[in-house]
Amino acid sequence: MHTQRTIPTSRPIGHMAGVGAFTLVEVLLAIAVLGMVMVAVHSVFHAALQLRNKADAAFTEAIPLQHALATIKNDLISLALPGGTLSGSLQTSPATSSSMSLTHDGEQCGPTFYTTAGTLTDLQPWSEMRKVTYYLMQPTNDSNGLDLVRSVTRNLLPVNEEEYTDQRLMSGVNQLEFQFYDGTSWQDEWDSTGASSATTTSSTNPLPTGVRVQLTLINKAGVIDRNPIEMIIPVTVNAQTNTISSTGGDE
Repeated sequence: MHTQRTIPTSRPIGHMAGVGAFTLVEVLLAIAVLGMVMVAVHSVFHAALQLRNKADAAFTEAIPLQHALATIKNDLISLALPGGTLSGSLQTSPATSSSMSLTHDGEQCGPTFYTTAGTLTDLQPWSEMRKVTYYLMQPTNDSNGLDLVRSVTRNLLPVNEEEYTDQRLMSGVNQLEFQFYDGTSWQDEWDSTGASSATTTSSTNPLPTGVRVQLTLINKAGVIDRNPIEMIIPVTVNAQTNTISSTGGDE
């Protein structure tokens, strides 16, 4: 007898192809989730980049301001005692302003004073004594406000005329004011010669015991800052012993 073999029936081809595969809905859902993740990552990186740019812009804008404040502080903390060979008086009166004010197209702010802020080196022919005047001048660019300019005279024994060098410290300045502390109150004016009635201690101490500097800025939109930057610098000159402490230089 012949036995009849039973041939196993195979599964449909379409059924085998669908084993382990993704459906169209699953693919679309995966793409949507991936897109949401990419959008979230992009938002985080974009916010971080904006924060970095703002921090960099703020740091860049703060560099001239910090440099200007440090320069003013260094000049005032090293004030030279009036009456020396190369040191003149400390006066805020316009009548006693330096002749440099006639050669500048700007407004002098504060007195012309003498300071020992100069650095001595073997390569420069000047001493440490400087005559310094601060001006507010029209900006050289299209920025709002005025430019703060530091005018320095290094050669205090000129042959023919006064030689000075201008150093633009920063832009965007609206006002720079100096006030002087006589030991009891703040004065808007000071005269180390004793000719001014506003200062009662100038006969015993030709320099104030402290100087307050107020710097008012104006932003790029043209708005004046209501809170000026204030800095108080102690003057550490001993008038009786005719010496200057370690924060300044030697007379």
